[in-house]
Amino acid sequence: MRRTVTLGGHTYEFPTLVELMAKATPPRSGDVLAGCAAGSAAERVAAQTVLADLPLATFLDEQVVGYDEDDVTRLILDTHDAAAFAPVASLTVGEFRDRLLAWTAAGDEAALSALAPGLTPEMVAATSKLMRNADLVAVGRRTRVVTALRSTIGLPGRLASRLQPNHPTDDPVGVTASILDGLLHGSGDAVIGINPATDSPARTVALLELVDAVITRYEIPTQSCVLAHVTTTLRALEQGAPVDLVFQSVAGTQGANRGFGVTLGLLAEARAGALELGRGTVGDNVTYFETGQGSALSAGAHLGIGGRPVDQQTLEARAYAVARHFDPLLVNTVVGFIGPEYLYDGKQVLRAGLEDHFCGKLLGLPMGVDVCYTNHAEVDEDDTDSLMLLLGAAGCSFLIAVPGADDVMLHYQSLAFSDVLTARSVLGLRPAPEFEAWLARMDLLDDGGRVRELAPDAPAARALLAAASS
Repeated sequence: MRRTVTLGGHTYEFPTLVELMAKATPPRSGDVLAGCAAGSAAERVAAQTVLADLPLATFLDEQVVGYDEDDVTRLILDTHDAAAFAPVASLTVGEFRDRLLAWTAAGDEAALSALAPGLTPEMVAATSKLMRNADLVAVGRRTRVVTALRSTIGLPGRLASRLQPNHPTDDPVGVTASILDGLLHGSGDAVIGINPATDSPARTVALLELVDAVITRYEIPTQSCVLAHVTTTLRALEQGAPVDLVFQSVAGTQGANRGFGVTLGLLAEARAGALELGRGTVGDNVTYFETGQGSALSAGAHLGIGGRPVDQQTLEARAYAVARHFDPLLVNTVVGFIGPEYLYDGKQVLRAGLEDHFCGKLLGLPMGVDVCYTNHAEVDEDDTDSLMLLLGAAGCSFLIAVPGADDVMLHYQSLAFSDVLTARSVLGLRPAPEFEAWLARMDLLDDGGRVRELAPDAPAARALLAAASS
């Protein structure tokens, strides 16, 4: 269907849905690289004008990536819940945006959350393209997604954190020291999650056993994860390793997932294996997925109908359909990790982080963000501070933190453990309830419920140091 609009005496044409979505997207370097970005601000406004009048139901009849050649498209359409979609089925994209903001103003969290099974990634991506940053924050804040394994993630007034104790050689002493550092800063209620330096099955099992020993000895209500490839985790499961969460990076097209070495069937097999262990105490969400804008483009798997490039934000939202299908405990976008070729500067990284959080939450995901950047990007700590606080205000499920904000294994900048404390303090947020109770039992909280500054000889510090030394 050919779509045109005349603005300022100039007629703009958007022959396909793929082109319309791409031209309506706020600026980012990845779309310029792919050759699908709007050529001017005027063309972007024209595309947004057309997109606002597009019926939401269009996305059930027209695809950006073909049904026959892409299993992610088939998953999206074959699992669509028409009953959940019914309350908004008659709306255009612009009217849906207005409805979301009206429900947000009225505090109708139930209505927002009930929509998730009826929404497709393309619907929410299109809607986000019409929203300002404050709109993305407001709707994200009111959209409730709660998951659990040994801690509960996503409750109102809570901000969890992933403790990321990476080490360039997976040295057990170095990893344990980082775990200790994080725990003493009140970090780790979402997961203690390690990116291994290698994908060795033996190293993966050793790291899983290391973290499990600390969690078990001190009865910490959290979960561990070694972020190895899902096939490595399957081998660890076969060896009887203490696997809490099955991890995998996923993307929004079949081709991009093939580049990651995964299929939907493989993910289902791994999830089933983790469920059989029954390691949860307050829930049974056993998967963890990471995504990031630009992953499909970097794999050369970003083309849609007619061989046209699909914009990176729409493809990112499609990755959330993959994650949603496997009932995850955690999902996070690694928002600035791929580099300036995809998100050039702090403005683009901030916008992408808010978009990803909004889209993930609307689709029913427990959405977190790794607020990070590579050292060759036009981004600095002021940018990450701004995004961190906006995400906290938006009801982000969890943030990722590393010692000193510097990931010495992955070689990029993230948040520090103390940054998460700042976000909680400024915004009046608390850790996951089970973890907060553990912090209190360990005498790590002061009378106001804040993580206390500890001397090395304090009882809690001595106990955790004993764990590290053993």
